[in-house]
Amino acid sequence: MEYETLLYEVVDSVALIRLNRPERMNAIGGNMKADLSHALFEQARGDEAIRCVVITGAGDKAFCAGADIKERAGKSIPQAQYHLQQKATHDLFRAIEQFEKPVIAAINGVALGGGLEIALCCDVRIAASSAKLGLPEARIGVLPAAGGTQRLPRLVGQGVAKELMLTGDHIDAERALAIGLVNQVVSSADLLPTALAMADRMAANAPLALRYIKHAIDVGLQVGVDAGLEYERYAAALVVSSEDRKEGMLAFVEKRKPVFRGR
Repeated sequence: MEYETLLYEVVDSVALIRLNRPERMNAIGGNMKADLSHALFEQARGDEAIRCVVITGAGDKAFCAGADIKERAGKSIPQAQYHLQQKATHDLFRAIEQFEKPVIAAINGVALGGGLEIALCCDVRIAASSAKLGLPEARIGVLPAAGGTQRLPRLVGQGVAKELMLTGDHIDAERALAIGLVNQVVSSADLLPTALAMADRMAANAPLALRYIKHAIDVGLQVGVDAGLEYERYAAALVVSSEDRKEGMLAFVEKRKPVFRGR
């Protein structure tokens, strides 16, 4: 299927999604939210051959520069309408965060505002050494309203998150690595191969195990340790009788590569 604002392709068992508005620094506008939703939840989710997703930006300048300000400048919107509209954005970004398969952000350039908020929803972030990241919304009189005020502090800590959002500063990839905002920094040439190689390593593992590992971590970060451990025990019980567990253990004993089927 062809999309207006992104490119979708399958590389082995990985869905590669490129945000594709390079003339606007891949800014979120047009049909991008709808396209991203369809690509993830209609194509990648339903395809059993897809075991992992990589999101990146088209071109070499931007992952995503955030909301398309040119589309929004000069327009007014009633508070009640905005409140409902932003709920839809929250629902989409939360669905990305809770996607059953691992999602890797390959940050190939600028990741600002809503662009960084997309990356924050991903499980792992790998940045090119040329990347610039930030939540500069305060500079134009608004706030990070696609989850940035909630996800960034949970990832890098309250103090650093407040610094970045209250100053609106852009940071380079090395600072992002130092504060734990990204997992890895590589050269621009190595970015996509590195992301795809990591996706392949994830894709080689049991899909049910990956799904419940993700969910257990997410649940545990929202509740106390006791409740998190209770969910961990529940999730482990769900997979203990799966075909994949039996296959994984048998393959280990037989010293061969397991063939997982997500069942």
